[in-house]
Amino acid sequence: MQVQERFLRYISIDTTSDEACANCPSSENQWKLAQLLEQEMKELGLSGVKVDEHCYVYGFIPANVDGAPAIGLIAHMDTADAVPGGPMHARILRYAGGDVTLNAEKGIVMRAKDYPSLADQVGKDLIVTDGTTLLGGDDKAGVAEIMAFCEYVMAHPEYKHGKICVGFTPDEEIGRGADLFDVQGFGADFGYTLDGGRANEMEYENFNAASCRVLVHGFSIHPGSAKNKMRNALRIAMEFNAMLPASEVPECTEGYEGFYHLNHLHGEEQEAEMRYIIRDHDMRKFEARKERVQKIAAYLNDKYGENTIELILRDSYFNMREKVRKMPEVVDRAVNAIRACGLNPACVPIRGGTDGAMLSFKGLVCPNLGTGSYNHHGIFEYACVQEMEAMVEIVKRIVAAE
Repeated sequence: MQVQERFLRYISIDTTSDEACANCPSSENQWKLAQLLEQEMKELGLSGVKVDEHCYVYGFIPANVDGAPAIGLIAHMDTADAVPGGPMHARILRYAGGDVTLNAEKGIVMRAKDYPSLADQVGKDLIVTDGTTLLGGDDKAGVAEIMAFCEYVMAHPEYKHGKICVGFTPDEEIGRGADLFDVQGFGADFGYTLDGGRANEMEYENFNAASCRVLVHGFSIHPGSAKNKMRNALRIAMEFNAMLPASEVPECTEGYEGFYHLNHLHGEEQEAEMRYIIRDHDMRKFEARKERVQKIAAYLNDKYGENTIELILRDSYFNMREKVRKMPEVVDRAVNAIRACGLNPACVPIRGGTDGAMLSFKGLVCPNLGTGSYNHHGIFEYACVQEMEAMVEIVKRIVAAE
């Protein structure tokens, strides 16, 4: 089965994760994809195939040569909830340049001027949606590439390799993908997540990340008699947000620049809630960002009364660079494979995170590879068939016994 066929099969299952659900997985449809992958892995002949009680999928291909490292390949099954995940209406088109009309009836157009990556796709085959849902390239492109690679290995006994460890995780999009991953049982010496963008990109620097939940406890009273009595939770929430640097937000930053991102806001005079994600590549700056929100909370509590602001601050993951730099051969292996496939390797910082970040801190050094999918978490997401095929070739070269 070609990689694009696998991809189209997997994206047909809506696996949107749900941060409000404490279960693992956070959405039932993740079980459907996990069970499909389990079935396919068994049909291909992988060993030790199982879906555990938390919806993690594991399997391996035994080594057929001595002395080669055991290499892990990991992708996540869930998709983000920023836009609807289904029902999916995908199609493949040969890109001739210019704008792409995804949905003529609704006037949904992916404009070339807004998405510069399209300039490199002329003459290639793109998989797109009808503009009403995301595509699911993040990270079903990675899932499809790993499965296509496994199919190749099982069909070519002459291909020499060490142990190949395969893992698919739930709930990466809500920061829980590596929480219950069985690193020891996985059995890899090191690994790679396939969860990036361009096929030539290699990522081993990611944000340090924290979540910040701000609960504002106000006091509501009739506005006609509110003087010196009302504490308007909405206005206090606005004051909290205004005390953060206006330019240190995602829409004003790039590269290694960190940010505060308000991604949830609701409430009324009595109670309000804001949720932020806090990001920075530099650990010192990251800690300073967390300290800033704590100081703002303390200031407002002093101003409006104790416990007006309730702050729940939680670290999510850390920059894997600290761990990866101790095993430079893992990066070299990927860079050399990308170059051998005729591409110019680019090591870029991740303005986000992957399961690999947390896994690196749990003992499995695990930098990130591209997938050939773009514009993640939105309706203009697309995947390039030729780049997905290139990723399968890159993985072949990474895993091949030297």
